[in-house]
Amino acid sequence: MDIVALVLHFDRYLPNAIAQYGATVYLLLFMIVCCEIGIAPLFFLPGDPLLFVCGAFCATGALDAWILGPVLFVATVVGSSLGYGVGRVLGHAVLNRKHRWLHQESLQKTARFYERYGGMLLIFSPYIAVVRTFAPLLAGVFELGLARFVQFNLLGALLWVAILLGGGYAFGNIPQVREHLSVILLSGVMLAALLIAAASSVRLWRALLAPGAEGRR
Repeated sequence: MDIVALVLHFDRYLPNAIAQYGATVYLLLFMIVCCEIGIAPLFFLPGDPLLFVCGAFCATGALDAWILGPVLFVATVVGSSLGYGVGRVLGHAVLNRKHRWLHQESLQKTARFYERYGGMLLIFSPYIAVVRTFAPLLAGVFELGLARFVQFNLLGALLWVAILLGGGYAFGNIPQVREHLSVILLSGVMLAALLIAAASSVRLWRALLAPGAEGRR
């Protein structure tokens, strides 16, 4: 089977891949998720829909949820950690040299944003394509603390895999859901973006109301 066809049309070819590769398909799914999150140029690989469809196949018994869940969780954590590590290297190589073409004030504002909201972003970013690839990378670039990164990375990965795999297990084989999968997942993306914006707004509002905020303004 053509691996490229499987990646681009996984919902159509996944049953054949399971029949052809057997248990090796778990390794293949691990690589797809890990590379999509950890290697920036591969951000186009499937994420949300892949997990949802895999959950549907777990419900039919074609895949084992007790094996696939941990595999996808580890893939997510490893991918995010890879992106974070690359970001740390890039941050030291680029930011510390203070190149003229880099606007230092903007970089400082972004670094403060990550220090304040980076944890929340790491929790919700997996639900948004492209963002889940670059959020860990930028967390490394702007040197979000390793302990905080690990904490929120683990929590974000656990929730992402559990919700999408569980959602696919429960609803993925309903014809109406399969037919409107793109709309459903897009709604989830919009909800995640709104939650990030709402959480950021609440924290900003609290910061403005905190004692001494008036003096800082």
